[in-house]
Amino acid sequence: MDLIVLGCSGSYGAPAGGACSGYLVREGATTIWIDCGNGTFPHLQEHVAVEDLSGVVLTHLHPDHCVDLYSLHVYVRYGSDLSRLPVFAPAYSQRLLGALVADWGDAFAWHAIDNGAAVTIGELGLRFSRTDHPPPTYAVELTSREKRLVYTSDTGPGWSVEAFEPGADLVLSEATYTHDHRPSAIHLSARQAGEAARAARARRLVLTHLWPQIDPVTAVEEGSESFGEAVTLAAPHLVTKV
Repeated sequence: MDLIVLGCSGSYGAPAGGACSGYLVREGATTIWIDCGNGTFPHLQEHVAVEDLSGVVLTHLHPDHCVDLYSLHVYVRYGSDLSRLPVFAPAYSQRLLGALVADWGDAFAWHAIDNGAAVTIGELGLRFSRTDHPPPTYAVELTSREKRLVYTSDTGPGWSVEAFEPGADLVLSEATYTHDHRPSAIHLSARQAGEAARAARARRLVLTHLWPQIDPVTAVEEGSESFGEAVTLAAPHLVTKV
């Protein structure tokens, strides 16, 4: 299983390489785009043909996780022969996002996700867990025959990666803040991300969704100390084996 980071800036685009949240997960012939944050669609096209996407997952409808779905819609509907590309998202997504689209046409086939829901997309099994973040937000566990990846999406400390089975091969965790600068309770610090991944006995930890004003070196040091070993900092175009 491969994880490809398309964007990782928290909440708004950073000055350098500032695409927001978006990731590709590939297993064999299956490629899933998870979160379509602003700036991620151009990066996606550097790694995969849109026609090779097996499906799209939106974990929630904050703009830094979903707005490039509009670019995908234009491409699918008017620039390709694709139709009914599967989109897995919170139940109200088609209606709310549709406020800016006169007609989705047959570009997407919408599927609602909810807490505890499980789906299979190609060679990957997905399971969702409601996190501590408004609006309704869902962490995603992706499983192939040999590997398991957990993406926390956005969450405060009221939810933990321990909601899934322990021992994930890789946890991709939001780490918006450093621990001495936490202006909002709906996100994690790097220390909290490390503590949660360690408690869940994760084998590896990748930090993402850093607030652009946070010092990344401090975040990595903090996350590594609490996790108990070196963590990786997400960056656009980072490709890692799970």
